[in-house]
Amino acid sequence: MKLGRRRRWLWISLSVVTVLIVGALSLIGYLYWSVKETASEIYEPLPSDRPRYVSTDKEIPASPAPVQTEQLSPFSVLLLGVDERENDRGRSDTIIVMTVNPKSKKILMYNIPRDTRTELVLRGTQDKINHAYAYNGIEGSLATVEKFVDMPIDYYVEVNMEGFKLIVDTLNGVDVNNPFAFDYEGEKFPAGQQHLNGEQALKFSRMRYDDPRGDFGRNDRQKQVIQDVIHRATKWNNTSALPSILNAIGDHVRTNLTFGELQDLVLKYRKNLNDIETTFIEGQGTMINGIYYYVVDQKERDRIHELMKQQLAATS
Repeated sequence: MKLGRRRRWLWISLSVVTVLIVGALSLIGYLYWSVKETASEIYEPLPSDRPRYVSTDKEIPASPAPVQTEQLSPFSVLLLGVDERENDRGRSDTIIVMTVNPKSKKILMYNIPRDTRTELVLRGTQDKINHAYAYNGIEGSLATVEKFVDMPIDYYVEVNMEGFKLIVDTLNGVDVNNPFAFDYEGEKFPAGQQHLNGEQALKFSRMRYDDPRGDFGRNDRQKQVIQDVIHRATKWNNTSALPSILNAIGDHVRTNLTFGELQDLVLKYRKNLNDIETTFIEGQGTMINGIYYYVVDQKERDRIHELMKQQLAATS
């Protein structure tokens, strides 16, 4: 090959490589700014004067060091699935608490039944725990859950129904094992293993009146879906789909996790979380003044408290 032709092919090759590199960097830059913009949109900090919950357990520091996600600090998070209504804040139909500890590579997850009777801290009354959100929003829910388990909660993530469906579809659906066949809102769910899209997963998670275990059966189905969502999220790397997802998710999710903390969760934490442990809050259903409540005694609340404390303190 003549020198001039070799130089021309070398120049073309370098040009193609340069275009690819610039294109890749542009995509990375676009994704970075897309993520940052969406993180800003969904970021809803708690009031700066909101006091941190102080546990009655003297082994829980009253003024602990802040969570440092860049150093893989353990943390706790309240996940609320909110059923929004027109001209109404709605209620937190799903109340899940998780402790996340990358040092032990474990997540502890449990669901607080929505009918659980407890003190609504910001109102000073005894009522169903899911009413805390209806009365006082995320602040009411956090304060009430913290008092219920006697533990401070570091973060919250609030997701409405549309956001839930979007997240599941983004991850190409979820796999569940249905304990019994049922129909719900026009959808048939046979018994056994099955793959669900976002719309189906939402319906699978919401049905309770035809479940022989009522809200407890629904809680188990919700945990199945959340567990598979977490599993898939730790493996997900479809960055080409990220821009459209980010454009849509901003209207349906709220959290006090900052952009930097979200980055750390995606880039660092998900590589260090291999095991999800679940537990069930034991209680007793009872009627009080004609209203059904789920009553959890102090011994059970202490058990949950100890589980959270041990999980957050674990080093291996």
